[in-house]
Amino acid sequence: MNLILRLAVTGAALWAAVYVVPGLDFEGNFLDFVLVTALVLGANAIVKPILNFFSLPLILLTLGLFLLVTNAIALQLAVALSGALDLGLTSSGFFWATFLGALVISVVRMVLEKILGD
Repeated sequence: MNLILRLAVTGAALWAAVYVVPGLDFEGNFLDFVLVTALVLGANAIVKPILNFFSLPLILLTLGLFLLVTNAIALQLAVALSGALDLGLTSSGFFWATFLGALVISVVRMVLEKILGD
């Protein structure tokens, strides 16, 4: 049940990011959106710890603000995989659209996880 709830929270956060951030767009059906959400979750689960490990000096130097950049890189990877699999998630620019999208996803996930609890 925890995985399904995490998938739903990430899906809601991704929907909010697509709705709020200009340049981050989704065109497709519900099944494609679920697959894109799973890609975002997979990128966060696999790639983000590796990025955080290798960028640890920058994270410490910026007092954690570089984590926003690693989140944007993980989201850009999900956008690239979505484009390769023709799932419909697109980003008009690498840095700003994905950076703001990752920021919105992080904030919405944090709020929803606080509301829903563990």
